[in-house]
Order: sequence, then structure tokens, then C-alpha cells
Amino acid sequence: MNKWDGRFIQMAETVAGWSSCFKTDRQVGAVIVKDKRILTTGYNGASSGILSCVEKGECLRVKLGIESGTRHELCYAVHAEQNAIIQAAKLGISVDGATLYCTHQPCVICAKMIINAGIKRVVYKYGYPDDFSMSLFDQAGVLVEKADDLQ
Repeated sequence: MNKWDGRFIQMAETVAGWSSCFKTDRQVGAVIVKDKRILTTGYNGASSGILSCVEKGECLRVKLGIESGTRHELCYAVHAEQNAIIQAAKLGISVDGATLYCTHQPCVICAKMIINAGIKRVVYKYGYPDDFSMSLFDQAGVLVEKADDLQ
């Protein structure tokens, strides 16, 4: 992995620490970068004005017994990748042609948003049980790389 990829993955891990997700193994961070400049960041957490799972003291997904990688709509959190893209939209920042660094492989919902936002490369550290998202990235020509596999 080159030094820039390493730096931005490390930044994504730092941002993940801001997550308000009750499950510490699902604290996710994302950083959108273009020309070695950070455009926006995002972490998974409840929408503005909504109490987070940490504040509620429980995870809705755990409470309902929802399997990882399924039923994404049954969660108070907005995903890290979504929050980074939303932040760019709110600030009027184009992410077209950018790279998204994230702690975890994006799910299918995030993949669709990443593709439509024009992000051309995704670098992630940890896997996620969603093969369909990887298929969509492949079909759309988005380069997806696991950080550990970069030389």
C-alpha cells in the first residue's frame, strides 16, 4: 500500500471512532479524497435530531435479531459512506472522480450511491457480507481494492 492510501485508511479508522453505533465492531468511517486532498468525511450514526443507539443504550438490529448484511433499512444509523456523500452535497463539493476510503467494504445501498456520485475508486480495510455490492462496482467500472492487498 502506498503511503497516501495508508494515510487515508488511517484517517477513515480515526473517523470511525466518532461513530454512535452501539456495536463497536460496526463503527465505520469513510473519507472521500481527490488529488490527495480530503473532501469530506463520514461515520455511521443516527440522523440529525434522532437519538443514536448509544444514547438509547441498545442496538435495534441486535434487539430484532437482524443478520449482518441484511435489512439495512432497520437501523437508526446512516452509513459512513452515505454521510460522506451527503456532506459533500450539503457543502456543494463535487466528488466526481474521487476515491472513497472506508474501514469496511460498502454495502449494496452505499455502492449504488458511490456509483451515482461518480466516485471511481474505493479502498476498504475490512470485508462485509455483501457480494452484490461488489458485482455492482464491477459492472459500473469502479475500482475496488482491499487495503491489505495493495502493494
